[in-house]
Amino acid sequence: MNHRSRSTVLVVAVAVGLVAVGVAAAVPGESVLVVEDIETGEVYLSVPVDDGSTVALEYTHSVEKSRVYDEYRVDGTTLVNTRMEFESYGWGLPARVNVTNVNGTLVYDPDEPITELETLSVSPGRIASHTLLVDGQRHDLVAATDASDVRLYVDRRSLINQLS
Repeated sequence: MNHRSRSTVLVVAVAVGLVAVGVAAAVPGESVLVVEDIETGEVYLSVPVDDGSTVALEYTHSVEKSRVYDEYRVDGTTLVNTRMEFESYGWGLPARVNVTNVNGTLVYDPDEPITELETLSVSPGRIASHTLLVDGQRHDLVAATDASDVRLYVDRRSLINQLS
């Protein structure tokens, strides 16, 4: 093979490599729920999710000392608040909405989503014992974050991000 042929092969190989990297960067990969420190950006948890996945926070209300369950559905990169369960009314809980009493638990299950969020801020508390549930899988948010303030959001990672 002469010098010109080798140069052509090298140029073609580099071009094919660049196209492959571009395709890998553009191809959507998996979506993950990210739990990230608000101040430092440190990622504490990264959990795979799909559209329709359920993400929930469960904790003990600081004043009422009763269980609160706040549920969201993943819709693209948005968290859509779809349900709330609580055992008594207290600060921060919906007091002016129609709820159903199910065996002593007040359930707010609206026909339309309550809130759609790109980012959800949480201050995990040791007394509140915040637990994150992703498609039924439980994560101790206090232990994972050392009770640091965090933001939760859905990130769509490209194929190249998954490979790195």
